[in-house]
This record gives sequence, C-alpha cells and structure tokens, in this order.
Amino acid sequence: MFKTNVGGLDRAARLCAGLVLLGLAATGVIGAWGWLGLVPLATGLMSSCPLYSVLGVSTCPAKG
Repeated sequence: MFKTNVGGLDRAARLCAGLVLLGLAATGVIGAWGWLGLVPLATGLMSSCPLYSVLGVSTCPAKG
C-alpha cells in the first residue's frame, strides 16, 4: 500500500519513541500531547512515513 521508506534503525527509534510517549501519556506523567506518540508508532509499524515520501527521503538501505 505505502512505499517502504523507513529503515531498521529509524524504525526502531520510532517504535521506542512512540511507546515511551504513549506510556507517559497513559500514566499522566506528561500532558495530552504525549498521545502524539501514535504517529511515530504507526509509521514505525508500517515502515512508511508520508512526510519522507513528500520530501523524497528514505532511510532504507540501497538495493543492489
């Protein structure tokens, strides 16, 4: 469906950041903006970032 443009290290960082933000928001440590952790979590799970597509960026290793 979406073009894969998020590589391994980028994907791991997105998943970790998303989970941390959601955990902090769920426990009330940070405000409601912590629910924005859904964005990096979703892009990490899909291995695709719409903003990367618009900017023509890819962190996936080159095929060859």
